[in-house]
Amino acid sequence: MAISQNPFAVSADNPPVMEVRRWLDDIPRTTDLPLLNMSQAAPMSLPPMSLREAVSRSLMEETEAHVYGPVLGLSELREEVASQWSAAYGGAIAAEQVGITSGCNQAFAAVASALARTGDAFIVAAPWYFSNKAWLDICGIEARLLEVGDDLLPSAKDAEALISPEVKAISLITPNNPCGVEYPSGVVREFYELAKSANISLIMDETYRDFDSRTGAPHDLFQDDDWPDTLIHLYSFSKAYRITGHRAGAVITNAEFLALVEKCLDAVTVCPNQLAQRAALFGLRHLGEWLKGERLEILERRAAMEAGFRRMNDWKLLGCGAYFAYAEHPFEMDSDVVAKRLLGSKNVLVIPGTMCGLKRADGGSGRPERQIRFAFPNIGLEEIEEFFRRLSAFEP
Repeated sequence: MAISQNPFAVSADNPPVMEVRRWLDDIPRTTDLPLLNMSQAAPMSLPPMSLREAVSRSLMEETEAHVYGPVLGLSELREEVASQWSAAYGGAIAAEQVGITSGCNQAFAAVASALARTGDAFIVAAPWYFSNKAWLDICGIEARLLEVGDDLLPSAKDAEALISPEVKAISLITPNNPCGVEYPSGVVREFYELAKSANISLIMDETYRDFDSRTGAPHDLFQDDDWPDTLIHLYSFSKAYRITGHRAGAVITNAEFLALVEKCLDAVTVCPNQLAQRAALFGLRHLGEWLKGERLEILERRAAMEAGFRRMNDWKLLGCGAYFAYAEHPFEMDSDVVAKRLLGSKNVLVIPGTMCGLKRADGGSGRPERQIRFAFPNIGLEEIEEFFRRLSAFEP
């Protein structure tokens, strides 16, 4: 007898990063140029030596680093997040409002599971972050798509028209994945007020906040006395401290709702990775200046990507920020075809827009067919110049 299959899981899209990685084996390449992997938005370099040494000491000396810990994370890490976020955002966040998770994807999954059930809906900006969309699809939670404007910014007015009794939350990511745009504080405030008035949650994924080009807090939502009634903030330590493989994220929300999130987390991982938490805590306490340097390096690469696309008359840069450049290609074919041919002839691996949005044939706007996400955290300035040399000579 065949194993029964969840139809929601069957119909969910395949993980894009894994899908395009398979292209490396499946697509013949006609060039011996070295691979430029611009598909995955994750730093591939080693963490700083001081962090590795600290984790090594925990590994060798701390019994607690090898056994179950609190489901919502180490108290010291929760307190550090509460303190630093309160200072950064000018608000009041308590340790009991912070939960630590095994990466930001798990934070979103646990929040979604605690908020909604099959048949409920989230309003999700499109183009979407594919992992979040996949989790909603697998759970039978409708991803009610909010198409962004030409500036790639979502509109609270458009979102209001999508609200119904089934909608439990609005989900936003800033700086955005896949588009790279940084949402202005006024836009964030409009969505917060909309969610508040509709008595639904606003989920704000700020995984890439450490690489925002703006100085100061990107929004003032935590300054509202009643922010815990509406706001659910998500974060990832992975990108900041180069610990993606360890899995460390966070969720900030009201303590009562966090107790429901705790149930979901306990049913999956029991507790966050102990070494990852110690790495995150060390990073927060000791790597502030180092992280400032990482931000400046990413901003340099962003500027190089913007300059490169300005030279590409037939390509249109739609958005650029954090780890991403999001561009419109000039060819009369779908972006997944363009992406495969870019790998085959120029050895550049990217994520096509068709993996981040609905095709016209599926009821979408048709724009994803013309769009491609280029992630640049793992290519330096010289490689960015090489990328544009290859792109300018590319003919699919």
